[in-house]
Parts: sequence; structure tokens; C-alpha cells
Amino acid sequence: MLLIPAIDLKDGKCVRLRQGRMEDDTVFSDDPVAMAGKWVSEGAKRLHLVDLDGAFAGVPRNAEVIHAIREVYPDVQIQVGGGIRDEETIQGYLNAGVDYVIVGTKAVSAPHFVREVAAEFPNHIIVGLDAKDGKVAIDGWSKLSHHDVIDLAQKFEDDGVEAIVYTDISRDGMMEGVNVEATARLARSIRIPVIASGGIRSIQDIHALGKVVGDGVVGAITGRAIYEGTLNFAEARKVAEEY
Repeated sequence: MLLIPAIDLKDGKCVRLRQGRMEDDTVFSDDPVAMAGKWVSEGAKRLHLVDLDGAFAGVPRNAEVIHAIREVYPDVQIQVGGGIRDEETIQGYLNAGVDYVIVGTKAVSAPHFVREVAAEFPNHIIVGLDAKDGKVAIDGWSKLSHHDVIDLAQKFEDDGVEAIVYTDISRDGMMEGVNVEATARLARSIRIPVIASGGIRSIQDIHALGKVVGDGVVGAITGRAIYEGTLNFAEARKVAEEY
């Protein structure tokens, strides 16, 4: 299992939000490029970069920082989310060397967009599904839609996306443990890989997710826990890779 450190970008800084609230942020570093270097030095094989300003604005706001991370650390895989609403933005990131682009709100509000970009940019499109009680949330988690997360995931699988990043938004940034059951249920319902996100607190969560690798959970994104020190990234990465 791949353990992926998250670098959430707001005003050019590395921050973490609680349950997606922009006003409830903690700044962990003024230098996201150096922060990326810390995780790479501890063995990260992929980074999860989120343009939080972009997610709320609907257009990229921290692309310069993302490009800089790509340039300084050419050997690590990078997946980017936040504010990706058109083909031009996707093309710009891929031209900069980003490996995977994560489509979130636009995937739910305009599902045909996913089909089009998955065909145009094969092997590069991931869909991020943020859910609570089985229903998908949109617009920076400010609204719950009527869409069932499994139904949507199956549709996006048919559209040809690479993977699903699944976030249980009731857990994200709260360090209350991962919703392993919901994550595994989603993974069993589709054939493409699922990357778990939200709620990782300790090494026990890594073990719990490792046990459902056989269901199709291939990776996990960790944020607040590695910044606040309840999870040692280097140690957790080694544990994850044993599964």
C-alpha cells in the first residue's frame, strides 16, 4: 500500500483545514517546496498536492508552487487537486510534469466532463469523491448532493478514470480514525484502485487499511497526523508497503 503525504496549499503556504473549512486552518510551513522535500527524504513515492484556494475559486491559485515542487523533485509522483474545472487547467499541469490530476466538484456537477477528459488524457485522470453517510459532497464540502458515492464511482470507472480518491468528510482533519468499512465497501464495488483519505491518526489506521488492500484499497493519503506528529511518516510508510 502506498502512503501519500498531503500538502494543502493556501496563499502559497502549507496548511491543514478541519473538515474543509477555509477559516479553520493551521499553517504548518511557509515553504511548501521544503516540506515536499522532507517527505521525499523520508521515502514518499507520491505527493498529494491540493490547491485549496483553487478549490474555492474554481481556478488554480497555487500552480506556481506546484510547478516548483515538480521541478525540484522530478523523481516523485505528483497528484494534484483543487480548482480543476477545464481541459486547459489539466493540460497545463500535465505539461508541467504532474502525473495525475484529480477532478472533484466538476466530476459531480458535470459528469460528462470526466468522460471527455479521461478519453483526452488517458492514464492521468483521478476522480476525488468526498462523501458523508454514502452521499457525495461538493463545493468544498459546503453542500451534500443526492448522488450515491458507489453509483458515481461505478460510472467514473466506466468512463476510464485511473482511480478514485475517497474521503470520508466527517473524519477529515479530525484525526478520529479512518472509515475503513466505507472505504473497503467502495473498493469492492469497482475494479479500479481506491485511495483512502481522511481521518488517519496513528499507525493502527495504517494497519487497518492494510488489511483491506485485497479489496482494492491501494493507497492512503495522510495529512494532519504527520504534521502534528501522531504518525511518523517514515515508519508508517514502511508499514504500509508491507501490505
